[in-house]
Amino acid sequence: VQLQASGGGLVQAGGSLRLSCAAAGRTFSKNAMGWFRQAPGKEREFVAAITWSGGRTYYADSVKGRFTISRDNAKNTVFLQMNSLEPEDTAVYYCAASGRGRPYSDTAHYTKGASYDYWGQGTLVTVSS
Repeated sequence: VQLQASGGGLVQAGGSLRLSCAAAGRTFSKNAMGWFRQAPGKEREFVAAITWSGGRTYYADSVKGRFTISRDNAKNTVFLQMNSLEPEDTAVYYCAASGRGRPYSDTAHYTKGASYDYWGQGTLVTVSS
């Protein structure tokens, strides 16, 4: 199973980027997927998550209103549209997929790295001021 993240790069503050994460080796159409990030010298943190149907999405407070997570189950791909980027968004962004084939009753699970079983290699996003 591989998760291949792409779309990172260098952008000025206020700009936009769209990250993609394509899964190969199995389908995740019945699984939640998420994005996390890790800035230099900091711990990995939750960014956004989406349920298998796309019916529910979850965001960290720091990105609400600026980032949008979506998915295309036919293409086994999840996206993260990032607008109004800030220097504080600079980090390596990782996509993740849950191996659990049913929803969590406690939605807090979607924000925790331990809830995800498969991880991509990361894509670097650098936002200059």
